[in-house]
Amino acid sequence: MTTLFTPYQLGDLTLPNRVVMAPMTRVRAAAGGLATPSMATYYAQRATAGLIVSEGVQPNVVGQSNPGTPGLHTDEQVSSWRPVTDAVHANGGRIFAQIMHGGRVSHPDTTGMQPVGPSAVAAEGWKLFTPTGLQPAPVPRALDTAEVSEHAESYAQAARRAIDAGFDGVELHGANGYLISQFLSSNANLRTDRYGGSVSNRIRFAVEAVSATAEAIGAARTGIRLSPGVTFWGVEETDVPELYTALLTELSRLGLAYIHLEATAEEEVLAGLRRAWQGTLIMNPVLPMGPKHTGRGEADHWLDLGAELISFGRAFISNPDLVERLRTGVPLAPVDEATYYQGGDAGYLTYPAYQHTASMS
Repeated sequence: MTTLFTPYQLGDLTLPNRVVMAPMTRVRAAAGGLATPSMATYYAQRATAGLIVSEGVQPNVVGQSNPGTPGLHTDEQVSSWRPVTDAVHANGGRIFAQIMHGGRVSHPDTTGMQPVGPSAVAAEGWKLFTPTGLQPAPVPRALDTAEVSEHAESYAQAARRAIDAGFDGVELHGANGYLISQFLSSNANLRTDRYGGSVSNRIRFAVEAVSATAEAIGAARTGIRLSPGVTFWGVEETDVPELYTALLTELSRLGLAYIHLEATAEEEVLAGLRRAWQGTLIMNPVLPMGPKHTGRGEADHWLDLGAELISFGRAFISNPDLVERLRTGVPLAPVDEATYYQGGDAGYLTYPAYQHTASMS
């Protein structure tokens, strides 16, 4: 019988359990997008997860969404990540880097550059974190057709650097209204060239980015996170089953490590996509910004529906020993949401692991 605690073989990696730490932005990077010693401690504390997926890491300057996020586009950034991956591995863990290009979800106050996107359409009604406070989302510059492939290739370039930095693989952030998601969208992408309009055209950027990455570092070390039907950052998708079935059909030819799905569509739709994707599925059972975090019940439900791995987000913030708490039924520690993005070690390294006693083992 498969449970959260059954080992799983993911490519060359033997996962001791099926608990995945989901990528979560914590804005603790140093100036220049460098990883820090505190980040090494943070991830190492959570190395009992079957797999850790890092916070989103920008592949280039214009792709940075929020201040305080790390990058993988300079030699200094690569060097700064090595103590992080070393610390995770020393604690027996495995870690993928999530490569995140913000696209239009960025601001000149953060990058010094006008954001880029599939079309010159702003995320209307949304405000972005910037070094000078919350600012309305700006209108991005629409990428020329010749430029699109350069940004698809930026994921592959960052993936090479990730492997050099000691990561075990990478996950492309294709979810939640960022660049790949913008190309999939029917309202952020108004292009009339080969990257816009039809379903086959709107999935093209995602397929090219994943294909380039798989070629760069190997398909078995490449995954992608998707959020079917998402409305974050103002994106809309009017044809979710058709769009994602077409995308997964194309991706299934590549032999990827996994697809990571968020529960942003009806369960019937997600179950249909599980049938369309025959490879490893990581399921994130609750909305990233929803009122609750993933628990044992939601995890078991999706394992029963055919997911191989289950990702947990917020529960991992305040429970570095989440795997053991899930295993023993010990209540989860509450999280202090005010410290999510405040910087510093408070609410980052200050959640203690539960002290298990012989009577509770």
